[in-house]
Amino acid sequence: MTGPPGITLEGLGDWRRSRTCGELRREHAGESATLMGWLHRARDHGGVLFVDLRDRYGITQVVFRPETGGAALLERAAQLGNEWVIGVRGRAVLRPADSVNPELPTGEVELDVRELKVLAAAEPLPFQVNEEQNLANEDLRLRYRYLDLRRPELAQVIALRHRAAMAARDHLSSQSFLEVETPMLVKQTPEGARDYVVPSRVHPGKFYALPQSPQLYKQTLMIAGVDRYFQIARCLRDEDLRADRQPEHTQIDLEMSFVTEEEVFTAVEGLFAALWQECLGVALETPFPRLTFDEAMKRFGSDKPDLRFGLEFTDVTALCARSPRHVIANGAQAAGGIGVALVVPGGAGISGTQLRKYEDVVKAAGGGGLTFFKVLDGERAKQQVIFPGGLLDEFLAAVKAQPGDAVLFTNGPWERTCKALGVLRTQLGQPLVEGKGDAWRFLWVRRFPMFERDPDHKRWAPRHHMFTMPDAEHLDILESDPGSVYAQLYDVVLNGNELGSGSIRIHRTDIQERVMKVIGLTREQAYEKFGFLLEAYRYAAPPHGGIGLGLDRIVMLMAGRESIRDTIAFPKSASAACLMDGSPSALDPEILDELRLKLDLDGA
Repeated sequence: MTGPPGITLEGLGDWRRSRTCGELRREHAGESATLMGWLHRARDHGGVLFVDLRDRYGITQVVFRPETGGAALLERAAQLGNEWVIGVRGRAVLRPADSVNPELPTGEVELDVRELKVLAAAEPLPFQVNEEQNLANEDLRLRYRYLDLRRPELAQVIALRHRAAMAARDHLSSQSFLEVETPMLVKQTPEGARDYVVPSRVHPGKFYALPQSPQLYKQTLMIAGVDRYFQIARCLRDEDLRADRQPEHTQIDLEMSFVTEEEVFTAVEGLFAALWQECLGVALETPFPRLTFDEAMKRFGSDKPDLRFGLEFTDVTALCARSPRHVIANGAQAAGGIGVALVVPGGAGISGTQLRKYEDVVKAAGGGGLTFFKVLDGERAKQQVIFPGGLLDEFLAAVKAQPGDAVLFTNGPWERTCKALGVLRTQLGQPLVEGKGDAWRFLWVRRFPMFERDPDHKRWAPRHHMFTMPDAEHLDILESDPGSVYAQLYDVVLNGNELGSGSIRIHRTDIQERVMKVIGLTREQAYEKFGFLLEAYRYAAPPHGGIGLGLDRIVMLMAGRESIRDTIAFPKSASAACLMDGSPSALDPEILDELRLKLDLDGA
């Protein structure tokens, strides 16, 4: 085998690794070892060549010295390039005290090389793998993903993902859950996002869908008596992407029979406690706090609030209604209106220009505007235009504002207003969480509205999905007042990120048909699309509930990454393309003919 000029490539022959590149320690000094890996970095120190040899397990410094390996060996080693694959044999020795690297687990030893095999040579690299902060743009890194994954920081994330999946399997198995695989080729059903569809060759003109989730099948497993199911499930959705969303993602999916919310919460909290202990060595405090959707929105302006910082809202509806300013009073007094205030501690030093930028944030998020003032003696006259006399002192006391603070408040329709101020709260909170990467603030947000209005189709749509059980006390108003119906629906949240969503499910045919009718499905349409589940209900389904937890996002937060793409071996780009393998791609005409498909790329 030939490589670059002057270099002969070799096979393994009888060589086998005796140690990995992350294994050698002080106690191994004096031991002969054979290492293999990629040349991470080389440094020539006046006739002595130091090489950092890397594999997925770590980095070991190997040294080529003429007095031990010979001049010919040193000359060969000097021709090696970054990311070449080599094997080395030698003796592990202790490093001199002044050259110990405390940042490496192998940093007390080095391998004094006697023999070298050059196993593969790399062409000039499109970007450097050995840079601590990779400056290559993401598209380039995705195009050469196999090089990107060599970087130690991403290799560690992939290993962490493996440990998390194994810990989930071990824990759930210990709790009597059975791992059951559900189909990847399923019936197309309207579940929210667009489906990816697959044409059937043996059934011309018919299509499978790829599952958005195992929802219908895991409920069917409960009807089948499985009792406790889990699956590390692939889910596929044809939807617009963002940093924390991919067209294909993985969730830890689970379902349980004969349970209420609390049993589901306990099971999930136990799972997270096992994951954090096994993967991070962190003991989580359970049970997690619980908030209703209404409480979360009115206190934090979000259904996935970050609890690592305060900036909690105060309901000032009644005080705003007493203001002589009509725009403030009318907004709070309107049907469904609310006034909410946010205190920024020490915010009196914020410039007026910056405060007006905060108003732009609230308006862009759908709010009606922002009123603000600074708690300073010289500002009272201006503030009393809005809250005259003793009303100002009542307001400041209600929001617990101290001298030197800034008070921001807004009013309007309750959910939209709280959400808009919540966007500002999140921005203001970002500097407060810096350096709190090891603060894990979990919580449950529960009791969501069952439906939301679909403005495009002018009808009711499920806020989560149509298989969620309404609150028992709201069954009587299901058809007459859908907007007031709340559901046994819950999300688990960590540091402002939704990690999973679940619910207690409908297990009765009559209730399921009523919910489907509310969202505009006729009985005939319901049975055409979901007939197998509705029919299964007729044979006695147990009360059941479950949740789907986003494994990609869980690993992202555990690893301190900012995008789930960093946690997936071969992710798609922002345009849902794989830049490495070139998918999606065109099909050969012969395949289209076999599937009896014709393309109309110029059609409207």
